[in-house]
Amino acid sequence: MNQQLPQPAFTVSQLNQRARQLLEISFASVRVEGEISNLARPSSGHWYFTLKDANAQVRCAMFRSRTALLKFQPKEGDKVEVRAKVSLYENRGDYQLIVDAMKPAGEGALLLAFQKLKERLQLEGLFNPEFKQPLPSQVQRVGIVTSATGAAVHDILTVLKRRDPSIEISIYPTQVQGQAATSQVVDAIERANRDNLVDVLIVGRGGGSLEDLWCFNEEAVARAIFSSRLPIISAVGHEVDFSIADFVADVRAATPSAAAELVSQDRQVHIQKLKQLQQRLSFSLRRVLPALELQLNQYISRLKTPARLLQQRTQQVDQLEIRLQNAVKQQFKRHQQQLNMLGQALQQQYPQKRLQLHQQQLVQLHNRLERAQLQQLQIKKEQLQPIQPRLIQAINYQQQQLKNRLAAQVQVLHSLSPLQVLSRGYSITQTADGKVLHSAQDAQPGERLVTRLHQGWIESEVIASRNKLEVNE
Repeated sequence: MNQQLPQPAFTVSQLNQRARQLLEISFASVRVEGEISNLARPSSGHWYFTLKDANAQVRCAMFRSRTALLKFQPKEGDKVEVRAKVSLYENRGDYQLIVDAMKPAGEGALLLAFQKLKERLQLEGLFNPEFKQPLPSQVQRVGIVTSATGAAVHDILTVLKRRDPSIEISIYPTQVQGQAATSQVVDAIERANRDNLVDVLIVGRGGGSLEDLWCFNEEAVARAIFSSRLPIISAVGHEVDFSIADFVADVRAATPSAAAELVSQDRQVHIQKLKQLQQRLSFSLRRVLPALELQLNQYISRLKTPARLLQQRTQQVDQLEIRLQNAVKQQFKRHQQQLNMLGQALQQQYPQKRLQLHQQQLVQLHNRLERAQLQQLQIKKEQLQPIQPRLIQAINYQQQQLKNRLAAQVQVLHSLSPLQVLSRGYSITQTADGKVLHSAQDAQPGERLVTRLHQGWIESEVIASRNKLEVNE
């Protein structure tokens, strides 16, 4: 009778090795669904966790080369589906899964629902370009519909603060994940439209699994975005993520940070524009002020004081009065000459009665002549009296016209005055010898400078100069 030779005993290492080989051959690729627990992420980049259901659990390992390919970050309690091979950790004899790929559980059904809704809304025309609203060229107020504590709002605020701190921000806080997220996002969009306090809305959240982002694939959110009178930027997830909201929105941004960049302009651009405007203003002042000064001097030279005008008019009246007196004297002289001639003729004739008669007539004529002269002088004076008020009125009117023109020119000059510019917060910096500085290169370390403000002067010493503007965050 042949006796069978006993099988040699396995060492523990040999047994575990054989068991590992059998498991890996028999279960080279399996799909397992379960809930993640005991998730560990050491610095090596490998992940270790337990996959469990209501009745059992199994240890799992996912190495760094595979975790880097995931589009989401799993966490404790997530339900996932993994593709893995069954293996054995020989050192402890622990049965485990070596995970090659992972996705949220039920993602296939979500993808199917996503595709069906997308096709239906596309047929209705919700994605058509003619319904897209353009973003404002200059955004002053931005509304943000997202979680108040999420990474997305932090990224948006950081970018806006860096690029354009002047933009006003209104946050409409909502849940962006879970059962209540859909209704809250819809309510926030409708409230922003009712308030009408912003120029554009950013709607979105940070990255996550398809299930995490699902509220932005809901039909109610899509229709709220389509009905919005405010332009909407969809910023959901990462660059590789697409949602129904992205297709309906007026503009799609790859990330929340990219959305913030779309609605803001780099403040360096604003600073450059201000520099250009300042240079144009300085050039205009240097070009206009000399011409205005010359024009003002011309007006001043042409302007006569009221006293001087009155003196001139009074002198004219005096000259007229002198001319009148001279005319009266000449006329009197002529009459006197005529009288002398008549006297001589009378003396030649010498009849006494005729002489007496002529003497009487002569007296009468002399009296009449004096009365006529006095009457004519009075008439001339009366004719001159109405002229003097009109002259004074004309002088006053011309004086007022000149005052008005001078005031207008002074107002124009005042608006262009460098002192007016200084009152708005600007200053003029000069070297000790009075030279105006236009560039930081014109100032040398150790040089003393004088800065003129709207009120007063400041003396300073140059420590260092920089030609380019440096902006601190």
